[in-house]
Amino acid sequence: MKLLQNVINHKINNINRAELLKYANQYNISLTPKQADAIVDKVKGKNINIFDVGSRSKLVKELAKAIGPAKAKEINQLFMQLIR
Repeated sequence: MKLLQNVINHKINNINRAELLKYANQYNISLTPKQADAIVDKVKGKNINIFDVGSRSKLVKELAKAIGPAKAKEINQLFMQLIR
């Protein structure tokens, strides 16, 4: 299980705009390229652990400031799908 968590966290911490837009589309989340860039800026290279409630919550709060609370909530739902 720990290996799978590491793989998912690595993927999130190294995601690019095209990949994020692909995953958003796959999970029916509408994102503009500008929103995707803002999300990538917040996660890329930050070594975020989305399996840790505190770390994920802090990230979602930062995303809410950058892309709005409703869209941040949708991204959090995407994270929840990934960790299940």
